[in-house]
Amino acid sequence: MTYSPATQDQLLAIRVNAGIADLAASERFSAAEPDMVEAIVEGIGAFAAGEWAPLNRVGDLEGAKLENGVVRLPGGFAEAYADYVAQGWNAIAGPAEFGGQGLPFTLACNVLENLGTANMAFSLLPMLSVGAIEALEHHGSEAQKAAYLPKLVSGEWSGTMNLTEPQAGSDLGALRTAATPIESGEHAGKYRIAGQKIFITFGEHDLAENIIHLVLARLPDAPEGSRGISLFLVPKYHVNDDGSLGPKNDVRCVSLEHKLGINASPTCVMSYGDNGECIGELVGAENRGLMAMFTMMNNARINVGNQGVQIGERATQAALAYARERVQSARAGSPDKTPVAIIEHPDVRRMLLRMKALTEGARALLYYTAGQVDRGTLGDEAADRRGDVLVPLIKAWGTDVGVEVASLGVQVHGGMGFIEETGAAQHYRDVRIAPIYEGTNGIQAADLVMRKLGLENGAVFAALMADIARDATSDEPTLAALANDCAAVGEWMRDTASLDDRLAGSVPFCTMSAVAVAGWQLLRQLRAVESGEAPGLAAAKRASVRFFLDRLVAEAAGLKASAMAGAEPLYALTSEQLAG
Repeated sequence: MTYSPATQDQLLAIRVNAGIADLAASERFSAAEPDMVEAIVEGIGAFAAGEWAPLNRVGDLEGAKLENGVVRLPGGFAEAYADYVAQGWNAIAGPAEFGGQGLPFTLACNVLENLGTANMAFSLLPMLSVGAIEALEHHGSEAQKAAYLPKLVSGEWSGTMNLTEPQAGSDLGALRTAATPIESGEHAGKYRIAGQKIFITFGEHDLAENIIHLVLARLPDAPEGSRGISLFLVPKYHVNDDGSLGPKNDVRCVSLEHKLGINASPTCVMSYGDNGECIGELVGAENRGLMAMFTMMNNARINVGNQGVQIGERATQAALAYARERVQSARAGSPDKTPVAIIEHPDVRRMLLRMKALTEGARALLYYTAGQVDRGTLGDEAADRRGDVLVPLIKAWGTDVGVEVASLGVQVHGGMGFIEETGAAQHYRDVRIAPIYEGTNGIQAADLVMRKLGLENGAVFAALMADIARDATSDEPTLAALANDCAAVGEWMRDTASLDDRLAGSVPFCTMSAVAVAGWQLLRQLRAVESGEAPGLAAAKRASVRFFLDRLVAEAAGLKASAMAGAEPLYALTSEQLAG
């Protein structure tokens, strides 16, 4: 099944939740005028639906293949990526001094939303490049920026993020990849990199001319743990002084992982320095690599949350189309016993409205987060700090939403949902990785309660929940009560709970906080619609927002007890008893 870009709902979220008009009032983002924003949202939607969506199924069936050291994508991918680069979509938010359009991150999120809804696996290629651009822009030397950013911004070259290793998992302090300084010769001042990295998305492929790997490694005598990690830039092909490509670097793809989904996204095992000649450049300061990488990771975490929106939208559209076509049984209680389309049955309606409400809630949270990031870029420190709090919410809850909506999509299809030909199963298989990579959702929840909750002694989180409660009190007391509950749990975690107790309740706390913010942003959308914004969405928006506020907010309120239950019940059994 193809899909129709959710252009009007995206524009509503960009205007209301991101506040694009306020961003356009700044000198930096002055080009983001209404006509420009509409042209971008409509244009990328049409491009994604026309060129990337038709490759979604063949990408799943054929996948990426490793042949003689080269990873090849199915037919049509190279042409679709070349058109993406030629039309300038990769450069939307890239720095203007390196060929980008310098537009808000909000609009880059929209580009990725449309690309990922069309073809989630394919969209991982530009998603990682956007992160590499961000890391180099903030931490690269002037020479590195000049040499690498123009081609990364255009998309002619792609970027990767090389973090983990077989023995490390999420514990980056256990990394062993080594970087040895080169004292003399043509590569003096650079480093020989040696080691292996796993789970490297698009670590090797045949779509871009060069691949710029950002690799975490240890210098000799570096401190143990995460304090001893540095970041290195390792190109697939060396870059000559005139910008042309030189010989291939000593880096190769050893194998591809066989995965549950996203089969068109090559997940590579990468080997650096098999012949002792892998050359890399230090990015930023020695032993400060994790800080530099987090610039890239924060960006990536927002965009992974975006993937929940992407698959939520695609799965919802597929389920709605099937439910309108599939005729089965008469409507319960109707005197007319003629079978009707299943969209008329109450429980199918419940599932469809839940899918729609969850997807729109996640989209509202996504663009609210993006808008805060853009305000931070403009120097608004309060918005920057609020954006920090929102990152684990959109990554964790947004991807949980994607999985739930995709699962409901299979359910709406019934037995046919379990059959691959309908495509419903692919949505579930593809999105199931999203709660795992870029920091599992448990890690996101831990980040919320261990780091983000304590920003400015708790004032950042408290102010967010106070804003929600204040705005919702008059017309949505249930939402206001949820925000107050979140504030109370946050205060308990910060001031009273032990570390184990905070971590034991972190996931339900993250969920209830995300639902509170998403519900608030949907309420803002509803008010805008009632005031005349997006008249074509009015009826549907009233129904989906009411479903969210009346049902999903109430569900989230029930998580307070779990968030405050403490760790003791989790350890009522010994490890042996639990496993036995």
